[in-house]
Amino acid sequence: MKITELLKEETIILDVSASTKQEVLTELIGQLDQAGRLNDQATFTEGILAREEQSTTGIGEGIAIPHAKSSAVKTPAIAFGRSLDGIDFDSLDGQPAQLFFMIAASEGANNDHLEALSRLSTFLMDENFRKTILQATSKEQILQAVNEKEIEVDGPEEETETDSDASKILAVTACPTGIAHTYMAAEKLNETAKEMNIPIKVETNGSSGVKNRLTEKDIEEADAIIVAADTKVEMARFHGKSVLQIPVGKAIHETTEILNRAMKKDTSTYSHEESASESSEKEGKNGFYKHLMNGVSNMLPFVVGGGILIALSFFWGIDASDPTSDQYNQFAAMLDEIGGGMAFFLMVPVLAGFIASSIADRPGFAPGMVGGLIAVSVSGAEGADGGSGFLGGLIAGFLAGYVTLLVKKAFSRIPESLDGLKPVLFFPVFSIAITGLIMMTINPPLTQIYTGLTTFLEGMGGTNQVLLGIILGGMMAVDMGGPVNKAAYTFGIAMLDAGNHSFIATAMAAGMVPPLGMALATTLFKNRFTKTEREAGKTSYVLGAAFITEGVIPFAAADPARVIPSAVLGAATTGALTMLFNIGLPAPHGGVFVIGFVDGGLGQILLYLLAIAVGTIVTAFAAGLLKKKI
Repeated sequence: MKITELLKEETIILDVSASTKQEVLTELIGQLDQAGRLNDQATFTEGILAREEQSTTGIGEGIAIPHAKSSAVKTPAIAFGRSLDGIDFDSLDGQPAQLFFMIAASEGANNDHLEALSRLSTFLMDENFRKTILQATSKEQILQAVNEKEIEVDGPEEETETDSDASKILAVTACPTGIAHTYMAAEKLNETAKEMNIPIKVETNGSSGVKNRLTEKDIEEADAIIVAADTKVEMARFHGKSVLQIPVGKAIHETTEILNRAMKKDTSTYSHEESASESSEKEGKNGFYKHLMNGVSNMLPFVVGGGILIALSFFWGIDASDPTSDQYNQFAAMLDEIGGGMAFFLMVPVLAGFIASSIADRPGFAPGMVGGLIAVSVSGAEGADGGSGFLGGLIAGFLAGYVTLLVKKAFSRIPESLDGLKPVLFFPVFSIAITGLIMMTINPPLTQIYTGLTTFLEGMGGTNQVLLGIILGGMMAVDMGGPVNKAAYTFGIAMLDAGNHSFIATAMAAGMVPPLGMALATTLFKNRFTKTEREAGKTSYVLGAAFITEGVIPFAAADPARVIPSAVLGAATTGALTMLFNIGLPAPHGGVFVIGFVDGGLGQILLYLLAIAVGTIVTAFAAGLLKKKI
């Protein structure tokens, strides 16, 4: 919020008559009341004095910013007063205050007073700005000084060719892992909207949380909302608005088309009724990938944290966590128990819980967790303590989600007086019971299937194993972090959960190759890439090394016919070599930063690096040969 929207001539006192702190506060409050900004002067005074009792608002450097948020404020405003001689305001630096800005915020102002306070504090730290305010001889000069400072900080408002009533577009971006696609889509939407002179605000739902969150006011004023997400985002707030729901990849590759659709309101009115299940049922039928990725993305912290802790325990020896071994180390055993016994044990229940909650909202979470717990703990056979593992967790998640939808529908016609009992009694009791009974029945045969599949995959050798590595590696590169990539990575996690380290090692190595290969190509074949692409290549070295396959997207978007085959060829080569060398890695993420955890010591580490290097070179030379000189 701009200061000039709150500070007006009628709320400015060029030179206050007060000589004490109390008199300054009274005079400024009176000015706000006289300007028609207050409903109740006495109540607002209580708010100002209560704030001063907490701590002084005399921040030093001759500045005081008393403020309060109160129902007594009719219209948010700032009152300004000045005393050239200075007044004792109990300032933090012990010096008299000369400049007084009083912020009056209404209770429904959504912390506008805090934003104004922050901006004012920033402006007033500029000694030249304070000097200009002190030397001003009229209210107009004070307003002009504030306006010029805002232009200096924010930049001039650009005149655009859009109409004064141009559409206001909002967007939300979210990908399953919340690492790359989320922020790439946001950046592309912002950049393209700026080129098209379209006002836009983009909220990102990343791995570190929601950033630039859309406010109620933003949503109320928006003409259209773009939801570019491959995982679950908060949708209830968009009820009744024009919403365009697309995969996050489209926001990167088809940005202009998407923005044009939003401008033309080529959207549908979103309906979110928590008391009805139609919307959730529709999502459940058509959003298998979305629900799966919601489970996988929330499971990943358990996988990554647990896997790396298990790997760390191996520093004391491969059997350091076994009390009967000569290598036993108590600290290593604790790391192994935290990582494998706790984090990995929670992995499948969390997967199932978040799949179910994606389908049936919050009521699906508890039955999903219980179903996932049954999947890993009820085997029905000796020697199968791990239960049905990842396979059972997937089935439990979808089962719990759809069972909960049925339960919600079954109780949709009970009297409204009992609505409060639905989420705390009826839904959890019936959905947990039904899901649990079904899982208790089907999990023993699922365990046999899962154990048999694991044994078969672990028993593959020679040509078959290399062929599997080629397929797994190619899948990691074909859509650069998209559904096929995530399917291959999820398979690697499932096998890691079963105790096999080879598949996740293959998936990670192959996933590193596309960005590393294109980065190397920009270095070796500079005449085939634009200056912008060569700069992007430097970043791709880092992204590839950190196992962020999405780092290749800028190159693939510009020239998919040549870049994607090159990336797939290199990744498949790396996948084949990793399987051929029988590389195992207990850490499920981290790229070069976790290569030290490779099973088998230095020799295997060097072979793993060789596999990645060969794939990188294959991708680089394939791209160099296929791409034309600029």
